[in-house]
Amino acid sequence: MEWKTLMCPERIRTVTRSAAKDTRSEFEKDYQRIISSASFRRLQDKTQVFPLDKSDFVRTRLTHSLEVSNFARSIGRMIGDRIMSEGLSTDYDADMREDVCTVLECAGLLHDIGNPPFGHFGEDAIRDWFRKNLYTVSYKDGKLSDALSEQQVQDFCHFEGNTQALRVVTRLHFMVDEHGMNLTKALLATIIKYPVSSVGISYDKNDPERDVSHKKMGYFAADEDVFESIQEGCGTCGRRHPLAFALEAADDIAYTTADIEDAVKKKLLDVATLISEMRSAIEKAEGSAPAEQTETAEKLISKLEHYYNRAVDNGYEEPQLYAVQNWVIRIQGILLTNAVDSFIENYESIMSGTFRKELLADRSGSLVMRVLGDVALRYAFLSEPILKLEVAADTIFDFLLEKLVNALKYYDTDDWKMHSCAVDSKMIGLISPSFMQVYKIHSKNAPENEKLYLRLLLATDYVSGMTDSYARRLYRELRGIE
Repeated sequence: MEWKTLMCPERIRTVTRSAAKDTRSEFEKDYQRIISSASFRRLQDKTQVFPLDKSDFVRTRLTHSLEVSNFARSIGRMIGDRIMSEGLSTDYDADMREDVCTVLECAGLLHDIGNPPFGHFGEDAIRDWFRKNLYTVSYKDGKLSDALSEQQVQDFCHFEGNTQALRVVTRLHFMVDEHGMNLTKALLATIIKYPVSSVGISYDKNDPERDVSHKKMGYFAADEDVFESIQEGCGTCGRRHPLAFALEAADDIAYTTADIEDAVKKKLLDVATLISEMRSAIEKAEGSAPAEQTETAEKLISKLEHYYNRAVDNGYEEPQLYAVQNWVIRIQGILLTNAVDSFIENYESIMSGTFRKELLADRSGSLVMRVLGDVALRYAFLSEPILKLEVAADTIFDFLLEKLVNALKYYDTDDWKMHSCAVDSKMIGLISPSFMQVYKIHSKNAPENEKLYLRLLLATDYVSGMTDSYARRLYRELRGIE
């Protein structure tokens, strides 16, 4: 892979340029399209980890995306400086570095734009619903699964917010036409973390040769033409775009440190517990983890103790939060450097498409990341507020998907009048007109199973596009609670 091809400025739909002089790069134009979109603004009302409350401190999908965008741009700049200073590429110059930074900045803003409401549990709820119901809900003389291809079935059973993001920006955000935001191919390739279909997933955690880019699906069968166009334009040929590794690292850094900070703010975790967990992990890792990982963890424990003692000595009002906020900034610096070093050290395999790991795997900060992830899981994700959120979300998704799928399965068929009722028409009437327009465009002259598949996608499109507040309110209204 070569940078000049990887940084493809083409769009799925060719744009006719006006006579007026516009000095912005194509990637800067992408940035403007993103931040002015309703899809991006909706992220302010979507849960990151903790249920949205009156606190302005706890992160939303929007603030998380802004942090990822910042980290991604920083990684891009540092990688670019190293590529140029070490002469790793003849087609990489200062202008290329700036374009890379802008693409990564935009990718950070976009990476969660397809996530459904209620955090990652929303993805689980959608997957679980289809795994339970595709094989049991009747359709004509059989079940829904009987009328779909294997890939179409697996698309729903392996639903991913990341995959939905590609669909949102290339189909559903009806800015001018059915091509969504019509972003550059370089940017679209960067947000595709997993360049495989739902039937191409092959990831065994116990396999030392596992390929992280095959861990989940990256595109729906309905969007395969878009995926192929992006791959062809960027010359990736079924491999991850190199910048996807940088985006993944930025996301990992952002949520790993933010979850701990938010947990301390919510008083679910304190400094003493965090230090204890860190020391326990170091003891367990001695002899198995590289010395640099345990040494880094030891130094970070000392730093956390230092920050906390300084806050107490100075009489700060919230010494716990002060200490952790300063501490995570130090961790972020270490992890950013780790990501850049990993990219440069593995430059040849990344550019050839043979690199199979995450950038932050087996680095000096790896042990700390694992500990923080485990601590966040046990002290934050299993906390009462989140458990309540997940139970409520499951009830909401079950109700909405059941109503939508039952209404949509015979829509636009000769059997519609026989199987539909007044409520079905009203449910379909709730779906965004732009989503319905996209369906009509792509279902025209399509075979019957393809139309059914696209109608079921309408259900996931509609639900995924909801904010937390809208989903909760719609559920209550439809149940007659309000």
